[in-house]
Amino acid sequence: MKRAIGIGLFFLVLLATSCNGQTKNETAAPSSPDKIVGGGCDGCELMFVGMPKNITAIDSSSAWNDTGQRLLVTGKILKLDGQTPAPNVIVYYWQTDSKGYYSGGQGESKRHGGIRGWVQSDAQGNYAIYTIRPGNYPNSEMPAHIHLSIKEPEIGDPYYSDGLVFDDDPKLTGAERKKLENRGGSGILRVLQDGELQVAEHTIILGLHIPNHPDKRPLKLQSGLEIGEDNPSFTPFHAWGPDKGSIACPVCKYGRYHGIVYFVGNNPNWSDIKKWLLFLEQESIMREKYLKAYFVYGNENEYSKAKRQLELEELGKTLQLEKIALTFVPSFVDTHSDVHLNKINPAAENTMIIYRNKNIIGKFIDLKPTQENRTKVSEMLDRMTNEFFELPAAKH
Repeated sequence: MKRAIGIGLFFLVLLATSCNGQTKNETAAPSSPDKIVGGGCDGCELMFVGMPKNITAIDSSSAWNDTGQRLLVTGKILKLDGQTPAPNVIVYYWQTDSKGYYSGGQGESKRHGGIRGWVQSDAQGNYAIYTIRPGNYPNSEMPAHIHLSIKEPEIGDPYYSDGLVFDDDPKLTGAERKKLENRGGSGILRVLQDGELQVAEHTIILGLHIPNHPDKRPLKLQSGLEIGEDNPSFTPFHAWGPDKGSIACPVCKYGRYHGIVYFVGNNPNWSDIKKWLLFLEQESIMREKYLKAYFVYGNENEYSKAKRQLELEELGKTLQLEKIALTFVPSFVDTHSDVHLNKINPAAENTMIIYRNKNIIGKFIDLKPTQENRTKVSEMLDRMTNEFFELPAAKH
């Protein structure tokens, strides 16, 4: 494996141009961006320069044995439904070294530097990249990042997804976060320290917010953000549960494992609600710290805070709930609590969001509490937990 070498003044000039792979460029596209999947991008074509004939699901970059914080980015590539694994999808990545330079590049792909590589999703959609954490550009306020281009087997042109940025990067300000497009899902990495290795999970949703993508969502009731996006922070009032009397944020309060937010709006079915709450209570007891469940009631009809609080308190007592939090907001368009950021449809009977590390990994709309559906939720939690704790071996 070649080491990334040589940092010259030339790369200072290339810092800006190396980011063009994340921007639209009509002149670089072979036809109108209005027709190209992804709209076209300047730099995506370089993914074919030096591409190996045989690409595996695990890759170690040329910087893996160089100076810098070692980083593993691992995850799945899924179809637009957020459930179906997408095999044989090629992901091309390129990045700066630990000092923020695109160093060590050669030939036609020199502007992408020498820290670049490819992975191809396996039959289950899995991929893993072993590299180092990129540095911030010198004298720049731009957050540190890793560029990604996607090549699907059935689509001719590659397209870019959101670059990978780091949640703990001081330069990833609120203003910078608002610039993110969530192309292919949220690119914000939340790293966990595993000895000397930082580990981050990133799910890629093919077609999500990608212009002209052939996969379209079926026309049905929509509610909630999409799988692959970040679950936003909001502050419902806790009427029952461990945080009773507070406005603790479900996403902020919870740590690295799973969370379920069960939203019910203007059309409550109390028989089904009670069944779901008892199920989520048992799941929370069984999984202990690995699951935190929240019920968020957002019925705006005849809303009264005192009445709503009493209503949920009585519900908690009747069902003898101890783990699950019963919370409420005036409505799902309420901006004071920021619940509107969840984009919940109040006409839906229920919307169930499953997240991990703030990233949405599952969503169900109008899900009935049948045995089959309860099993489906339990199996999703089991599968996602097992996948999260199994780290792939590095390819040397």
